[in-house]
Amino acid sequence: VQLQASGGGLVQAGGSRRLSCAASGSIFRIKSMGWYRQAPGKQRELVATMPSEGTTVYADSVKGRFTISRDNAKNTVDLQMNSLEPEDTAVYFCNAILLTTLRYEYSYWGQGTLVTVSS
Repeated sequence: VQLQASGGGLVQAGGSRRLSCAASGSIFRIKSMGWYRQAPGKQRELVATMPSEGTTVYADSVKGRFTISRDNAKNTVDLQMNSLEPEDTAVYFCNAILLTTLRYEYSYWGQGTLVTVSS
């Protein structure tokens, strides 16, 4: 199973950016997909997660500015980021919790994509 993330880059404060992530490989069923981020010198933190069943969760710091969405047919997850702030600068990682075709449950991570917000 592989997760391929894209969409990072440099954006001015107040601007928008959209991240995309696609999962591929021996996937039986995806239980949840989401985004995490890690700023320099800080621990990785949850940004947003969207389970296949249940409630979507956002970090308080991004509520009202970021929107997560999934395309279950394509095994993709997007993160629309609006009103970006310099504090949003980080490497963003997509994550998928899924059952493989052998019915094993794993948590997979994408390679990370850097978002830099300039002031």
